[in-house]
Amino acid sequence: MKSSIAIIFCFLILGVDSQRWIQFLREAAQGSKDMWRAYSDMKQANWKNSDKYFHARGNYDAARRGPGGAWAAKVISDAREGIQKFTGRGAEDSRADQSANKWGRSGKDPNHFRPAGLPKKY
Repeated sequence: MKSSIAIIFCFLILGVDSQRWIQFLREAAQGSKDMWRAYSDMKQANWKNSDKYFHARGNYDAARRGPGGAWAAKVISDAREGIQKFTGRGAEDSRADQSANKWGRSGKDPNHFRPAGLPKKY
């Protein structure tokens, strides 16, 4: 249901024609994969104080895909932080995460948040 609402929204509100529509959806899918990869890497690395780096990196990679990727990154980031707030986890941490998310989506270097010693493969 939610994806159909998103599709209708993009079609009607954003006024995307069919070619850009397909490209937008492709970018959104690729951006979602970028976000998942950053999350998976964060879990795999299990590195102290690396959370903000992976937030920024996932958003950065997704936003570089184009408007669809940036849209997917924002939706995923907002949903994740919304769930954190709902479950009562730290509001201050959530604000810091959102700041890192915005940093990455704006095209700024995610390495700004990279913790010392984090393996180069990340």
